[in-house]
Amino acid sequence: MDNIKETKKTKGKVNSRKSILDIVYIALFAAIISVCSLISIPIGEVPVTFQILGICLAAGFLGLAKGTTSVVIYILLGLIGIPVFAGGTSGFAKLASPTGGYIVGFIFTAIIIGLAVKLFGRKLWVLIVSMVIGVLVCYAFGTAWFIILCNNSGKSMDLANALSLCVVPFLPFDAVKIAVSAVLVNRLHKFIKV
Repeated sequence: MDNIKETKKTKGKVNSRKSILDIVYIALFAAIISVCSLISIPIGEVPVTFQILGICLAAGFLGLAKGTTSVVIYILLGLIGIPVFAGGTSGFAKLASPTGGYIVGFIFTAIIIGLAVKLFGRKLWVLIVSMVIGVLVCYAFGTAWFIILCNNSGKSMDLANALSLCVVPFLPFDAVKIAVSAVLVNRLHKFIKV
């Protein structure tokens, strides 16, 4: 009987420790995304940032639920006024800006990568393919939002022009971020126990 009580106590301590560690990892990756977003290179309407790098790392290392949670926490921090969005900005007005669609797209990027990791593991090809698909989905949200805002503000914007402003200039940068993220997750995931 005492052994059963000991086992339950031990399991409780292990679960408690794991929960605390999960919270720490989620917070850590929300912070990493925040720091990555502060590194901003302005080119045109939409700046080059390293948010995608942070989001790919979070979803790749933490998986579906925890990775997506870290992205949502990052977004919530920005919405409540903490300057974690690109260029140190924050607030609900950021969602109404030309880059608002990308912020929403980050959630779906994390879901796609996290789901791929859950279903297929952290093989390099899985990470690269899921990160490419995730970033393309983010581009879709961002570009659609950009077109809507431009057309509603009196600026005529078609898909070809929007892609030339919102996607094409970022392809080389995002390809590098995806490659770096995929390699880091593939090589280092065994050291992060989630």
